[in-house]
Amino acid sequence: MKQSVSVRTAGSVVLALTIIFSVLPFLSMLSAALQPQGSMPEGIQFTAHPQWSNFVDAWNMADITPLLWSSTLLVIVVVPLVVLFSALGGYAFAQLKVPFGRLLYMLFIVGLTIPFETLVTPLYYEISGMGLLNTRLALMLPLIGLNLPFGIVWMRSCFEQMPRDLIEAASIDGAGHVRTFRSIQLPLALPAVSSLGILTFLATWNQFLLAVVLVNDPNKRTMAGALQAFVGQYQTDTVLLNAGALLIMAPTMLLFIILQRYFIRAMLAGSVKG
Repeated sequence: MKQSVSVRTAGSVVLALTIIFSVLPFLSMLSAALQPQGSMPEGIQFTAHPQWSNFVDAWNMADITPLLWSSTLLVIVVVPLVVLFSALGGYAFAQLKVPFGRLLYMLFIVGLTIPFETLVTPLYYEISGMGLLNTRLALMLPLIGLNLPFGIVWMRSCFEQMPRDLIEAASIDGAGHVRTFRSIQLPLALPAVSSLGILTFLATWNQFLLAVVLVNDPNKRTMAGALQAFVGQYQTDTVLLNAGALLIMAPTMLLFIILQRYFIRAMLAGSVKG
């Protein structure tokens, strides 16, 4: 159905406003990051002599190189495991007759409602009791557990919408649940899997609170933990803080640009519908 001019105009205005409100914070951070060090930039003020060297100074001041390796290692372990367990759990809840499945699924739903901040103190004592404080496992294990409830709910919704005729055809051909999952349903769920990977990557890469509480060694924290280097007891270097924040955000923005078509497809369609 063809839309009226007023509807299209209103849609264009809303879209333009959304883009503006999304881009303004990045422009503000970029303009602040290019100001001379020691200044206190306000709003969006681009200088005639941008200080691109601030990004190099921010990298060196926060010693980002070991944090980049630490965050990369954390992502390499956490994201694949969360995606794998979530896909398996979502498929089981959606397609298999799991004993007490409804009760178990409700527990995952409840897990989504618990504020993250209320778990930090119990996690600290739990990790301390396990003797894992100040290790990378102190971050890996909680991040896997904290991302699983959302991941399983997300993937269950995806697998519930799979075409039933494909599943029945695979069953008639003698395919078991493992082969049906691996060869039929998982390829069809690629947009949802990719989106889950992106969201888990963001939650892991940008993790700050757990890294500060559970890890004492600054070199074992996440990239987001580097922001502490610019915040002192009596003074905050606003210019380098913005430069460092943009450096930390760069990998997540690059990943989203590469995988945006899968993310948008899953968000709009919720995966393949029967």
